Amino acid sequence: MKILRRVLDLLYSAAGVIAALCLIAILSLIVAQMIARWTGEIFRGAPDYAGYAMAAASFFAFASALNRGAHIRVSVLLNAVSPRVKYALEIWCFALASAIAWYFTYYAYWFVYWSWKFNEVSQGQDASLLWIPQSVMVIGGGLLAVALTDNLIHVLLKGKHRIVRDTVESHGE
Repeated sequence: MKILRRVLDLLYSAAGVIAALCLIAILSLIVAQMIARWTGEIFRGAPDYAGYAMAAASFFAFASALNRGAHIRVSVLLNAVSPRVKYALEIWCFALASAIAWYFTYYAYWFVYWSWKFNEVSQGQDASLLWIPQSVMVIGGGLLAVALTDNLIHVLLKGKHRIVRDTVESHGE
């Protein structure tokens, strides 16, 4: 189990790093587009690629952000109820969120599959194959579903979730 825990934590961290690299890619694309404009050149598709990188950054960051406590959680209710009710509410919330994330991932997979099957291309100047940027939805959604399920199982077995909060950032909650 310790190996699985390390693999999952590494996977969540790697997804966070990929999300950060996507943000750097957005910055690079914007700077490249500015330089192209200043030199009189045209960088076709730069806004489209920046949009793809933004979507990738968002989807790859979901699982990492969940485990670092960056998602919005309304803990006022959880802190006001008894430990038994808190336990039941956390199970219900993680079970529902896991089900929704798996549902999204399932249908995102079929969405990407049909884009690939019909060889769909974007309508922008880049004319990219759409299944390539869309596949990020499946990967990121799948990682979020795994992270939510991981937390659900942890709550069921150990009685508490694995979401950690940085005390410096959580002072305003």
